[in-house]
Amino acid sequence: MEEKKFDLNSIIGFVLIFGIMMWIMYQNKPTEAEIKAEKAKKEQVEKTKVKTQETTELTAVAAADSTQLKALQSTLGSFAYSASLPSAKNEFTTLENELVTLKIANKGGYIAEATLKNFKSIDDKGPLVQLVKNNNAQLNLALQTKEGKALNTKDLFFEPVLTKVDGNQVLSMKLKAGENSYLEYKYVLKPNDYMLDFNVRSQGLASVLNTSNPVNLNWDFKAYRNEKSVKYENTYTEAIYEYEDGKDSSLNKAEKDEEDVADLTYVAFKQHFFTSVLLTEKPVKAAKLTSENLVKDDAVDTTFTKQFKASLPLAFSNGELDYKMNWYYGPADYKILNAYDRNLDELIPLGWGIFGWINKFIFVPLFGLISSFLPFGIAIILFTVLIKLAMSPFTYKSFLSQAKMKVLRPELNEINDKFKDPVKRQQETMKLYNKAGVNPMAGCVPALIQLPFMYASFQFFPSALELRQQGFLWAKDLSSYDSIFELPFNIPLYGDHVSLFPILAAIAIFFYMKYTTGDQAMSAPPQEGMPDMSKIMKMMIWISPVMMLIFFNNYGSGLSLYNLFSNLMTLGLMFYIKRFLVDDAKIHAQIQENKLKEPKKPGKFQQKLQEAMEQAEAQKKARGNK
Repeated sequence: MEEKKFDLNSIIGFVLIFGIMMWIMYQNKPTEAEIKAEKAKKEQVEKTKVKTQETTELTAVAAADSTQLKALQSTLGSFAYSASLPSAKNEFTTLENELVTLKIANKGGYIAEATLKNFKSIDDKGPLVQLVKNNNAQLNLALQTKEGKALNTKDLFFEPVLTKVDGNQVLSMKLKAGENSYLEYKYVLKPNDYMLDFNVRSQGLASVLNTSNPVNLNWDFKAYRNEKSVKYENTYTEAIYEYEDGKDSSLNKAEKDEEDVADLTYVAFKQHFFTSVLLTEKPVKAAKLTSENLVKDDAVDTTFTKQFKASLPLAFSNGELDYKMNWYYGPADYKILNAYDRNLDELIPLGWGIFGWINKFIFVPLFGLISSFLPFGIAIILFTVLIKLAMSPFTYKSFLSQAKMKVLRPELNEINDKFKDPVKRQQETMKLYNKAGVNPMAGCVPALIQLPFMYASFQFFPSALELRQQGFLWAKDLSSYDSIFELPFNIPLYGDHVSLFPILAAIAIFFYMKYTTGDQAMSAPPQEGMPDMSKIMKMMIWISPVMMLIFFNNYGSGLSLYNLFSNLMTLGLMFYIKRFLVDDAKIHAQIQENKLKEPKKPGKFQQKLQEAMEQAEAQKKARGNK
């Protein structure tokens, strides 16, 4: 095998080639100046790329802004100025005093929240009552531009400026078409007051808006449920309005009701114990009101009770709007509302005519005095005792009249058996009454006098705000039902619970009817062709308690408590009168003594009745002779 030898010539050749290559590379190396120039060139290229990208982006943004601005100007016209202000944000300005907290939105300029600081919803542990929240109420002014475009203020941004003047908080909300042309909502909240001023005016908009037609001020309101019994609360939730110099009316009867109202001065969306009212000094010529019931099929669990809408056309004067108005967000309290002297006391359903007078001038001041120093449950009992004692003279006269008629019953039966002719029988009956000195109508008059007081109580207690969330015994809230047992089902008319006060009141009514019905039936002489009063009275013994159980199970327990003690007081008075004041034997002796005397001249009513019967008898004889 041939051994390889080290070749020196090959090594020298490789070294020379490597050297030549290194020399060539060294000769081609850029100088320091060339390197700096190349670096500067690259930096310039990068800057150019960034600048080009920024320019492209800015151009795109500018193009988009231009498109949006053109669209905004096309939609809002001159009011696009307002949208360009810093206040064009979904922010709120708060007005607050000792009674209410109000939040006014930049967008729309209307009251977005209204909280009553001294009242809690559902129960005394619940949140504060909020009449306005979560967009349940909106105020919108429907504007029209000169070009015929429709604009809604609820969609536009107002500029807020809050100041304090003479202790009052003054909030100016301006929807601007320019620096000196705007639509303004001005709110003024005074200390310790539920009522705030609300002025609507415009300046310099005659060239922008179509002022030939009124603009509609639209107020939409969904009434929140605030009480335990939604059915009871909904009964007293209604739209009430005043028109034509003091007349008032309401929308509440139908599932959906509408009304066109001329010369409207205020509209109130009243819940059971709270109300929201919009008032205007300048009557609105042709308003439209709507009410819709939202409680379906006696639903127990619901958020809203009714949906209200009011459309008030505001007319321009010399090309501008200028309306001085007011808002009221607060309790439906008779004393508070009556103090404003704006006829707002009509929001409280105290009854009409004599029933309203009894409530306003007797019940309201008397109960207010008693409840100022006594717990409300005790106050109701004392109030009931005082009213029944005041009525006791009439109760006595009514019972005395029944006792006299009872004593005469045997003689009245003899007349009925002796005289078959109805006219003759009635004549003889009247003669007996006259000789005995008994007035058959004497028992009716006292009962008629007491009837308005009873009806007034049915109006007073459901309207008594002071009973709200006030407890007594097992009743946690005297303004609502006093449930002691929840039923697993709903009974039509009755409900899904059992209230105790109505049961006790029904028992009291049963014994009262049982105690008095016999005397009433015995005192009423039987009449031919007339129903048997004794049977009717016996039926009423059972009907009255059942009605109390059914209809009062969902009513406020304060009213049931009043009825319970009213019947107990009446029972006690009747027992006392019968036991100590009225003696049947003495009455009989007095009647017999009266018969021996010269008959008294009959009263006008008896005389006219006797004349009518004599004329009827004469006509009958005349027909018989023919």
